Amino acid sequence: MTAKNTASVIRNVLLEVGAEEIPSRFLPDIITAAQRITKEDMLAARINFHEIAVYATPRRIVILLNNVSAVQESLIASFKGPSWKNAFNENGEPTPAALGFAKSKGMSVNELNEQIIDGVKYLCAETSEAGKNSMDLLPQIFCSVLSKLVFPKSMYWKDAAVRFARPVRWILALADKNVIEFEYGGLKSGRVTSGHRFMGAKKIEVSDAAEFMVKLYDNYVIPDQEKRKQKMLAGIAQLEGDIRGAVELDPEVIEENLYLVEYPVPFIGSFDARYLEIPQEVLTTSMKKNQKYFAVRNKEGKLVSSFVGISNNRAADMKVIRSGNEKVLRARLEDAAFFWQEDLKHPLAANVEKLKSIVFQEKLGTIYDKVITTQKLALQLCKMLGKEDISNLVERAAYLSKADLVSNMVYEFPELQGVMGREYALKNGESPRVATALYEQYLPKHAGDNTPGDDVGAVLGIADRANTIVMCHKVGFEPTGSQDPYGLRRAARCINEIIWDRRLDADLFELVRKSATENDVSAEIVEKVFSFLKQRMLIQFREKGYDHGIASLSVSVTGSRPLQALRFIDALAKIRSEKWFEELILSAVRVKNILSKTEPGAGEGEVNPEFFAKDAESKLFDAIGDVSGRVNDAIAASDWAALTNCLAELSPCVSLFFDDVLVMDKDENVKANRIRLLVKCSELFEKVGDIWVLKG
Repeated sequence: MTAKNTASVIRNVLLEVGAEEIPSRFLPDIITAAQRITKEDMLAARINFHEIAVYATPRRIVILLNNVSAVQESLIASFKGPSWKNAFNENGEPTPAALGFAKSKGMSVNELNEQIIDGVKYLCAETSEAGKNSMDLLPQIFCSVLSKLVFPKSMYWKDAAVRFARPVRWILALADKNVIEFEYGGLKSGRVTSGHRFMGAKKIEVSDAAEFMVKLYDNYVIPDQEKRKQKMLAGIAQLEGDIRGAVELDPEVIEENLYLVEYPVPFIGSFDARYLEIPQEVLTTSMKKNQKYFAVRNKEGKLVSSFVGISNNRAADMKVIRSGNEKVLRARLEDAAFFWQEDLKHPLAANVEKLKSIVFQEKLGTIYDKVITTQKLALQLCKMLGKEDISNLVERAAYLSKADLVSNMVYEFPELQGVMGREYALKNGESPRVATALYEQYLPKHAGDNTPGDDVGAVLGIADRANTIVMCHKVGFEPTGSQDPYGLRRAARCINEIIWDRRLDADLFELVRKSATENDVSAEIVEKVFSFLKQRMLIQFREKGYDHGIASLSVSVTGSRPLQALRFIDALAKIRSEKWFEELILSAVRVKNILSKTEPGAGEGEVNPEFFAKDAESKLFDAIGDVSGRVNDAIAASDWAALTNCLAELSPCVSLFFDDVLVMDKDENVKANRIRLLVKCSELFEKVGDIWVLKG
């Protein structure tokens, strides 16, 4: 939104809300929300501005607007009154309708005007309201913005009606050099801010909004999160030279540290090398989850006994800060080492029996029950895929699949499920492929993540997710709106991604039926699951950029087999814009429309070539006979290139038929024969799916 009158603008409008330390996880969303709300409220108030920026640190939220119009835009409103013919009589005098309309607007009839609306002349009134000074409106806007900010958890400190993430301690509000006066939460706005809690001045007077950022920087506060991030990463890069390693810049750890500090001071710490005997995921998870540290790796990619932390304080002696952090991490790693040693005292397989005491869902039994049904399903999937050679590995992996859930380590770090299963299995001498499957069953964990690299893990992952989808539908836990407590949408997405990446030609509907048999699920529920899976696949195809028509056609024909659905849609996409295919679609629509208007039973019986009156009829009849068998063979063999070739052969014959032949002939025998020919044509189209949905 651009301020139009540059001669009458406020260069900088600034709002800063200072508070007790706001949790870091609140701030990214609040930045987005504050920017949106401020923009909406400024637009609603008709105050133009050039741009808006929102900054956040643990102790403050800052909203800065540039080139704000000093006066809001005037409001010009137009009101439609009676039509002109009803507003004046034959002598040109205003009627009661015109007089009443003028009175309602506080105007005389002479002040009204005429407007043509949809070809009709109306009597109209136009009113104008002069814009107010922005300084008179900004206090109300700022109060509105602050009251609309919603945090995951809020507090109140004086007035129970006023809530914020943490108690507000100061409010700075300036329009260039002038204070924007208002009150919020018992605090009056002013021109005083506060520097860094440890390194800056407690009170800083800001005479002009333009000097705000500089004054804060001089007091060790970097409000701009992007500049704060650049400083943090630059500091980390400088440390990398000292430790001769590469810092693992986890995006989540970067963001969390970014909103934990106002002035980032990276430092190097270390821990006892004996902890490196623990699986590296345990170390990195402990550093990340508990302490927000960055792990360090050597040139070979292995963890070293160092870490990088981010302090919010540049102490006179950074050794004190480093020592304190090392002490805390040592305690965390000692716990992890204890859990590791305790878990290794018993083989992973011994944990399976413990799953009998853990309820998966009240109506669905224990996790052990689910493990056994998943194991059966995984073995059946091996058979369906012709992968009996890995059946023993899949059977063992399925049996151990959830055994790590009752380990001490996973109890402490739930995000390590699968990782610890793999590590414990390797320590117990299980097959490496079984151990890998225990980890890969959970892949992909998020969008863009890796899929399983081995068919053992892929089969287990598909079977487990399919079983979960069926079981949850059985007890009515299918996703509704934004509610999906068991992650069934994600499970369906992952099944397709695994199948596509591993090129596994699985029939999901058959897998669902087998799961339904194991879980005593009704046929009605099975149909719901089919519909759910097809809908999820359709959405994934749309996300891949395929148009809705060919996505729907592909899913309707091959929806039970995701791999073939993907191959079919690729084949359709290649011919979608070709002229012969577009003509075939139009012909299919004409066939459908004509047959929909015929009497019931009109197309019954065999086509009789003796009633052909046009060469185009013979050609279409011969073409149908020629390609029909090949279409069946192509569909049965999932040979989509062969199928499209058959359609290419058929297309000109159908087009020629409609160019040369009038179906509704006067001769009833000829007419009936042509309808029967179109029925044969329609039956052939239906084998390929509802291709008429591609029209338009």
